[in-house]
Amino acid sequence: MRKIDTLIPERGQPDTAALHAHDPDALARYVLDTGNAWWRRRLCAHALAGRVPEARVPGLLDRIRDEDETAEVRIALLDLLPGRTELLPWLRDEEQRDGSYGVAEAVLKARGLLGDRTAAPGLSTLAASPWQRWRELGEAGLDGLVAHHGTDAILAELGASRPEDRRFALRTWDRAGRDVTRYLADPDRGIAHFAQSLVADPDRLRSFLDEAPDPEAAVRAACALHQLTEDSAETRRIDERLGSPRTEVDGLDEELRRAIVHEYAPRYERQSDPRWLLEALCTEPPGRPDLPAQLVRATAALTAAGLAPDPPVSAGDHHQQGSGTYHVIPCGDEDIRISTLGRFVTGHDDRHPARRALEEAGFRWIDGATGGIRVTGLCVYYFGGREPLDVDTLLFYWQD
Repeated sequence: MRKIDTLIPERGQPDTAALHAHDPDALARYVLDTGNAWWRRRLCAHALAGRVPEARVPGLLDRIRDEDETAEVRIALLDLLPGRTELLPWLRDEEQRDGSYGVAEAVLKARGLLGDRTAAPGLSTLAASPWQRWRELGEAGLDGLVAHHGTDAILAELGASRPEDRRFALRTWDRAGRDVTRYLADPDRGIAHFAQSLVADPDRLRSFLDEAPDPEAAVRAACALHQLTEDSAETRRIDERLGSPRTEVDGLDEELRRAIVHEYAPRYERQSDPRWLLEALCTEPPGRPDLPAQLVRATAALTAAGLAPDPPVSAGDHHQQGSGTYHVIPCGDEDIRISTLGRFVTGHDDRHPARRALEEAGFRWIDGATGGIRVTGLCVYYFGGREPLDVDTLLFYWQD
């Protein structure tokens, strides 16, 4: 039999099939030996799924409890040994655990799978996370509680005062095939957005439009209906009937607005005002520039002004990672940014001679005042946050 180290090489893909066929006792002993690389031990724990030698269970449980153990190994073992009731006292004793990344969330899931109802509030909060990894752990733990105690008991345990608990109720009713249209009017936009993704009956949405308790719920119903039918003509008729509701932003002119709404509204975050999405569905998108021609024109204008520009590079290349919605043209001590969303350009110094050269070539310089306008109600993911951003960040967006 091949050695475990050869099945999990330092470079290249592990031989997963061979690991799952490997002697389980040898795999368990490998996991227990802390002298082995943690990333190999984690894969061995995964390969033990459904075939853990009972004699090795006490030692593996000790690995979970050991705060000096690598978090990834502890988490893998919690997944491997989900039904061990002897672990429950430790799982409940938060003072006995450190803050290793991901362990607390994995512990909550394990408590749910063991039927520990005291974990319900924490699991509900975890299941409402904007991060998919944590959300899936929370949902799995809640499913475990339901399996132990029944749906009604967990719904009663959580109540409906917190948005995350209403999200659990919404998910529960949807999985039971019940109508969840009323959640489009939930006061929490995250819950209403979740409902928007779940409602699957176009006729029910059309009826709801006539009975929606508030304008935002009606807008959300219109967006949900469009997601199902993709009938742009009907969506525009509904938009007109609703009075073409729009989110007003002081100082945001039509050129800027069209560029931003059509770039970001279709992928808006769950706390966004749904009027942005309806606007994107019902208005014509702006024409995007011919990027190579745009960069040639900008470089020529800067060269003619005697600014000796360097060749343009993408935002990703400029930062040596990630990507964005602009290119950078270095001009001595100033980096000129050229947006891919339109004729927009900017730099750090609004008085730099590049401004006049580019404006004379037909570009629009985004000065500090204009760039500082915050586009309210349109939440966009940006370095871990999901909040409204300013015009400068949206036109010249970069993410690593």
